Amino acid sequence: MYEPTRTKHTVCTHGPHRSREEELTIRLAGHLTALLTVTDELRALTPSPELDDAAHRLALRVQHLRGSAPLRARPTTPTPTPTHVTALHQRAHTLAGQALVVATQRGDATGAALAAERLHAHAAKLGITDGM
Repeated sequence: MYEPTRTKHTVCTHGPHRSREEELTIRLAGHLTALLTVTDELRALTPSPELDDAAHRLALRVQHLRGSAPLRARPTTPTPTPTHVTALHQRAHTLAGQALVVATQRGDATGAALAAERLHAHAAKLGITDGM
């Protein structure tokens, strides 16, 4: 009934394996880049000095992690609707939370502080209270 696999076990040979630290750095840079993209979209729809500052600091952190400036996307929605802006804040809140988890795992105090700040800022825009 059971027939063992007759093929030879293969090992992935797609290049050198990365360390846990390298994997966490890549993940954190990815989360922060995604957060930067959403922040840029929010900046286009609801301009504010706070979002400008956040975008600048996110770009600097990604550049530090990756060693190169992040690619910046052009915002896609020309006019804001309350539903769309709320959805962007929800997405940014989620991304900031993910970045916070990875930054904490990585032991990156600067990244964790930035992610926590953005998490709280988007929570405030969504009317979420965290009891802190």
